[in-house]
Amino acid sequence: MSQDTAEILPEEDDLYEHYRIVADKGQGLIRLDKFLNLHVANASRTKIQNGIDAEAVKVNGQATKASYKVKPLDVITLSLPEPPRDTEIIPEDIPLDIIYEDDVLLVVNKPAGMVVHPAYGNWTGTLINALVYHFQHLPTGRNGEGRPGLVHRIDKDTSGLLVIAKTEFAMSFLAGQFADHSIERTYNAIIWGEPKEPKGTITGHVGRSVRDRKVMDVYLDGTHGKHAVTHYEVLRQLRYVSLVKCNLETGRTHQIRIHMKHLGHPIFNDPVYGGDKVLRGNSVGSYKAMVESCFKLLPGQALHARSLGFIHPATRKWIQFDSELPVGFQEILSKWETFVNP
Repeated sequence: MSQDTAEILPEEDDLYEHYRIVADKGQGLIRLDKFLNLHVANASRTKIQNGIDAEAVKVNGQATKASYKVKPLDVITLSLPEPPRDTEIIPEDIPLDIIYEDDVLLVVNKPAGMVVHPAYGNWTGTLINALVYHFQHLPTGRNGEGRPGLVHRIDKDTSGLLVIAKTEFAMSFLAGQFADHSIERTYNAIIWGEPKEPKGTITGHVGRSVRDRKVMDVYLDGTHGKHAVTHYEVLRQLRYVSLVKCNLETGRTHQIRIHMKHLGHPIFNDPVYGGDKVLRGNSVGSYKAMVESCFKLLPGQALHARSLGFIHPATRKWIQFDSELPVGFQEILSKWETFVNP
């Protein structure tokens, strides 16, 4: 489980408080188990129920049932026998695909399936675990947080380019370019269907869903979320799916994935935003079998961070990097080409 706003404090007895969630003033009545499922990422219903049954979950200091209705300003805590995971990062000898390196930065090509930084459920095997093995004294940025060298990130199942800072100055300089949106980031995605317009811009605030805080949503009224802009261009139309290029003007969590869903064209094989089922064509027979064989070629959404451009912190010159589509990504396109053009 993880909760962005949770306080993590040790208990005086044998249990350690891992999470503390205070219900909002405007919180409507909702079952405790459903409340936790909405507010705590990576928590299954079974884990939540087990925690409640074991009296590890308390409301205002008292154990209660799953059917308890959470009220405004209720304090919900989860305590476990082991202490919360600390911020120590374990170096691991994991190969890195480094496409560029100098004294102040490096650019890596992350494979799909690799988590960028340690978090609940993924304390090892991450890009950061690999970086601290191969490079010493990487900068930690603001507050000394445990993400050495990390300036930005991409989702676990998104492949592609990331720039890593090797000095504090480089980290600050690059972070500034991300903040003012001067970084050039181009993604390739396979989406369901064929957009009506071959080029376009998707504008809509992106923020946590009010129904499920583990996913994002688009808010057109601007009262929720953060301003987000994605420019897209169709590169190849394959009747049932399309290959598109997306340029990020902003960089919000899941921005391309939720913007494409909002457009009516979820990213192919995206399990979070509905792209991992047949959305175009008949879901029967050889067609369904072909689609399912495509799903198996990638661990998740067909999204690849194709290019990255920015001003170098030392030379002050613009540099640009490009990467090839992953093999599984190319095989999916090949299968669709063969299917629509036999």
